[in-house]
Amino acid sequence: MAVTPSPARFSRRSVLRGGLGALAASAAGVPLLSACGGGNSSGGSAKELSFWNFYGPSDDQGPQSKWFVDTVAEWNKNNDVQVKLRYVPNKDYMNGSTLQTAFQSGQGPDIFLISPGDFLRYYNGGVLQDLGSALSDESKKDYLPGLLEARSVDGKVYGLPMEIEPLALYYSEAAFEKAGLSEADLPKTWDQTLAVAQKLTSKDRYGVMFETSPGYYQNFTWYPFLWQGDGSAIKDGKAAFDSPAAVQALKFWGDTIKTKVAPRKSLGTGGGDVLSNLGSGAAAMQQSGIWAVSDMRTKAKTFKYGIIPLPTPSGGQPSTDLGGWAFVANSKGKNPEAAAKFIAWALGSTDAAGVERQRQWNTVVKTNLPPRKSVQQAADAKGAFADGVLKKFVSEIAPTGKPEPRFPPEVYQPIADAIQACQLNGADPAKAAADAAQKIDTFLKTYQGAPIS
Repeated sequence: MAVTPSPARFSRRSVLRGGLGALAASAAGVPLLSACGGGNSSGGSAKELSFWNFYGPSDDQGPQSKWFVDTVAEWNKNNDVQVKLRYVPNKDYMNGSTLQTAFQSGQGPDIFLISPGDFLRYYNGGVLQDLGSALSDESKKDYLPGLLEARSVDGKVYGLPMEIEPLALYYSEAAFEKAGLSEADLPKTWDQTLAVAQKLTSKDRYGVMFETSPGYYQNFTWYPFLWQGDGSAIKDGKAAFDSPAAVQALKFWGDTIKTKVAPRKSLGTGGGDVLSNLGSGAAAMQQSGIWAVSDMRTKAKTFKYGIIPLPTPSGGQPSTDLGGWAFVANSKGKNPEAAAKFIAWALGSTDAAGVERQRQWNTVVKTNLPPRKSVQQAADAKGAFADGVLKKFVSEIAPTGKPEPRFPPEVYQPIADAIQACQLNGADPAKAAADAAQKIDTFLKTYQGAPIS
């Protein structure tokens, strides 16, 4: 069995004009949901589809919630098969068991959101609908190279990406000024990060913050630190996690807690919530994604902050993780074909209205990199990435990115356990990496599902 090596890094031109490079894979996977299904599967005649998501309709009725509500309303106005939104709080959707429990009980939603990191759980569980028949060739060609492949198996597309989300390190200008620091003190290395964080730490503020809650998001935010040392979880079909790169990355995150420059628990919805942590003054530096730009723009307009690339180990290489959620349809749902048509319309329409709908999502109500060429062109025409932190994300951060790995839970979980053990419990990084590698290798020997990448 062979597992593809880490994809190549991407230039600014490839990210914004040419694409993300092929994400072809050549390994195999195993079923992961013990009892999959959708509520009242009836072979495709239902007239109402459930759409579970963590955006809307939310209590705050913010712009992201409104985009979901308006998109569904526009569809419902013109189609007999209606879509009904169900809002699941972010923390329950990402790190909870709400979605998995629903599928295990045979009551999974008709339409839902998944990250690349959780793709194989649902594909190998047999609950992802092929979207190919609903997608036009024009739509397929409009996506940047590699993005559909990351959500495909054997050439069939099972998810449409709505965004590309690189990670960076945010910092508070006021916190730096109060500590007597300047832009010259912005850390470039891990050692500098710990030293600067120490100076920024006070009785009511931590110097730096990384995600501390276990889950796919924490793994997603930790992978760049593994890659910076040229590490990987899997190489040539075998576990490669027992490596100096993994050990030093685990140690670095653990050192931030050990030296008390980082919190054991984040505020708000978690480590990606810049408003509740950096914005509140509880942290001076915080790792988060490009989405935080819209959060700060909407709810903290006067807060002065900047971003820098994620610091690297001595001799390491810059790296970030390129995430992004996708719409998927439940193949065991009430009307899989209609669900696929909704997804293709909502995210893949190539008419003017469809391009504008995506431009609004990618650069107005939320900030991320558009996954479609036509949407990128429309965003560029509006100057979306012309200056400020978004320009830096495009020109400096994203070109160092790799796609979020597509791991089954049996690969993801040992890594998550190692991160938690070293970050919060003071475990020996070398032993934690070795233990995780052994579990991954044992699993890979019998893995019979879809390709891992």
